[in-house]
Amino acid sequence: MTVQELPGAGASHRVTPPPAWRPRTEAAPLLPDPEPHRVLGTPAAEHLDPALMRRYYAELVRGRRYNAQATALTRQGRLAVYPSTVGQEAAEIAAALVLEEQDWLFPSYRDTLAAVARGLDPVEALTLLRGDWHTGYDPREHRIAPLCTPLATQLPHAVGVAHAARLRGDEVVALAMVGDGGTSEGDFHEALNFAAVWQAPVVFLVQNNGFAISVPLAKQTAAPTLAHKAVGYGMPGRLVDGNDVAALHEVLTEAVQRARAGGGPTLIEAVTYRMEAHTNADDATRYRSDSEVEAWKAHDPVELLERELTGRGWLDEAGVQEARDAAEAMAANLRERMNAEPVLDPMDLFAHVYAEQTSRLREQAAMLRAELEAEDDA
Repeated sequence: MTVQELPGAGASHRVTPPPAWRPRTEAAPLLPDPEPHRVLGTPAAEHLDPALMRRYYAELVRGRRYNAQATALTRQGRLAVYPSTVGQEAAEIAAALVLEEQDWLFPSYRDTLAAVARGLDPVEALTLLRGDWHTGYDPREHRIAPLCTPLATQLPHAVGVAHAARLRGDEVVALAMVGDGGTSEGDFHEALNFAAVWQAPVVFLVQNNGFAISVPLAKQTAAPTLAHKAVGYGMPGRLVDGNDVAALHEVLTEAVQRARAGGGPTLIEAVTYRMEAHTNADDATRYRSDSEVEAWKAHDPVELLERELTGRGWLDEAGVQEARDAAEAMAANLRERMNAEPVLDPMDLFAHVYAEQTSRLREQAAMLRAELEAEDDA
């Protein structure tokens, strides 16, 4: 307790409480740098691992082709909707490649490419978006949570998984992806607050692509950056060029290692741009100009890395062609399998709802089975 002596006759004293307002953590070390962290095109690039960067290049080329093929499938009626990540491939792929096998990825609805880069079959990654069979894949097998359409609801789930793993003594890190629009949701606040208080091994990756559908970032928040929001929760905030895959690899790797070592969560803002519309149902020309899109094309993540690698002699024409050929083979396989009519079993409606079916589910399943049998007899 502290005592403050008041002026006046006699020895009047007022007891004041401890300074509960005092910050639990010094703010300065948590603040992001003034400018996004960059590697490509800077002197730091000469220290990169050429083999690792060539792997990233191949993944970026494949990712760009994957986006193009998935978009084409929507136009052909094979997908109900597809949220493209053209221009955001660097963040998608880095998020997947920095994780170890035991870690968990928590994607949003736009992050199918991150799931594919983590090893998920491209067809399984798109199954949900064609209106077919549950999630389309086994989340436990792949350590990839279901693609999450409600904004930011995957973030508390990521914290829960990470916190539970830490309590069990498992060296598991959860990497949760969200867009700039998702940072305006209550789930974002709850997840970051929970993670910081409990020092859960979570990395939050915000892909700031400029727009929450048609709402620009300036109409969502007055914060200096989204990375600054980390300070209010007591965790480090990092600001990184979201089109610079080498910078993303460095920042994400550092955050994952810090979480795994017990250092707690990190909030990373990757500054990028959504080159294409929000989905195939969106008309982006209503809220942004062609000149703005063209300006960002000069900062294309695939071209940035290709220019760096070829300029340093780490990638030749044969390497470029090899990456393109592999991407075309993936696209051809995806196209062929997605053009096949799915085999649907109505009884799947009752699978994977509960570990053990409830009596109500069994009744409903029996009713549907009887109706199907009656149709077959007719």
